[in-house]
Amino acid sequence: MDNLGQRIRARREELRLTQEQIASQVGIKQQSYQAIESGNVKKPRHLYEISLALKCDMAWLLNGKEKEVKNVEVTNFMAYKVPLINYAQAKLWTESNELRNSTEFEYVMTSLELSNKAFALKIKDDSMEPEFKEDDIVIIDPAIKPTPGEFVVAMNGDSEVTFKKYRELRHDHHAKIQFELIPLNPDYTTISTLNQQIKIIGTMIEHRIFRRKR
Repeated sequence: MDNLGQRIRARREELRLTQEQIASQVGIKQQSYQAIESGNVKKPRHLYEISLALKCDMAWLLNGKEKEVKNVEVTNFMAYKVPLINYAQAKLWTESNELRNSTEFEYVMTSLELSNKAFALKIKDDSMEPEFKEDDIVIIDPAIKPTPGEFVVAMNGDSEVTFKKYRELRHDHHAKIQFELIPLNPDYTTISTLNQQIKIIGTMIEHRIFRRKR
């Protein structure tokens, strides 16, 4: 098998899956997946997700060499789809069953088994640089309570959605934890529940870093 498309097709047929089934798991149209198998797309955007759906090593899909490595064993694991939403949708995500049940989203794949309210979000600014760059993708699970030092998506008193580092401060007289959200970029301001209302939407459980052009 000389090229990427042929390896993808061979692995799919080995699993006895259709193009429609793989495309659905990856979160793309069947026509887009067919173009990858046919070799018309040389550098597919969703190669990681395809490797999860095909339960194989991405390195083997890229160069066909993985099976030559004797001390590496490919592990079969489950793959899960997570909807990629925008900041406006994140405001309503945990409360709106209608929004979560929509089929109009793009999806990212993960091997983590998450709650049915988990979502992915694309970073939209530089407030968390240098660790998080604009257009990086983070996967968020509202079912996970954050611990100090973790990263969260939250909504402040002005209904603005933000992605920041979580730090606990103290308990108030109602035994409620007060906390602050810290940007990693010093040019941005820390916000705190001592000064305004903040609602935690969810906790980051995965960070996707993509190759960057210099």
